[in-house]
Amino acid sequence: MSPYIGDSAYGPQYGPAITVRCFLDDQTRTVRAADGQEVTSTSTFYAQIDTVCPAESRVTLPSGRQTTVIAALRRDGGKLPVPSHLEVQLL
Repeated sequence: MSPYIGDSAYGPQYGPAITVRCFLDDQTRTVRAADGQEVTSTSTFYAQIDTVCPAESRVTLPSGRQTTVIAALRRDGGKLPVPSHLEVQLL
């Protein structure tokens, strides 16, 4: 994953690539993007809750396919006996 850091005169800029341990779910579903539009997500991955993965980051899946982050949603269970994680929806 290469985190999105902003736009420049030459297009989107990304930080250094990092490897993220995660559970990958290759399931197509409709989700809402940050701007409220409905878009089709082709995959979702679940990572540790402290993972930093801003919208528009570039992700390379194990298959080699490159995709983009639609949204990263913190699922913090707090004191409940449930797993806390970061849900990352991909184009």
